[in-house]
Amino acid sequence: MRAFDVERARFNMVEQQVRTWDVLDQEVLDLLFTVRREEFVPVAYRGIAFADLEIPLGDGQRMWTPKMEARVLQDLAIRPGESVLEIGTGSAYFTALLAARGALVTSVEIDAARAMEARAKLARHGFAKARVEVGDGARGWGRESYDAVVLTGATPVLPDAFVAQVKPGGRLFAVVGEAPAMKARLLRSAGGSALVARDLFETVIPSLANAVATERFVF
Repeated sequence: MRAFDVERARFNMVEQQVRTWDVLDQEVLDLLFTVRREEFVPVAYRGIAFADLEIPLGDGQRMWTPKMEARVLQDLAIRPGESVLEIGTGSAYFTALLAARGALVTSVEIDAARAMEARAKLARHGFAKARVEVGDGARGWGRESYDAVVLTGATPVLPDAFVAQVKPGGRLFAVVGEAPAMKARLLRSAGGSALVARDLFETVIPSLANAVATERFVF
């Protein structure tokens, strides 16, 4: 694609997809122009980097759509210097958006090759302080607490371990449930260890590898 075509496609993505999903935070909108999505998309799919699609990453995993990336970034309301735990690095684009907002990001990726590629992308674009760890974060990660926790894959059941990792005043985003009834949910600290949940929208996305399954009764 020529440079002019790329910028027109980016502009159309913001105006026709993102704004129509009630993303009106100008700082978030500006980041969509400065953090170049096409450079985080797998090479084979760069021609559709700005389409309203979930782009395949391999192993059944997919990037969020641009409007979902922007909406979640807006609703998390990340402030510079805040710590963020991201479960599921994927393409590292959402990691880059978090880092561009000034967050101190720890991102966990179960696939070692994908984690290595993510580190390279982040370093290449100046986000070397965003840390990518290799491991299974589907049930929590380490013992530290964070200002925000983000699960980029769905989980049928939200483990209590993630709730415990949210600092007072913090936020937790997760897509909870099973297809075809998944809820994008934002939980906010209500003082002490209590979190108040708000459902933002319905969606269906791939689950985290080894996500906690719903218990099923056998009769």
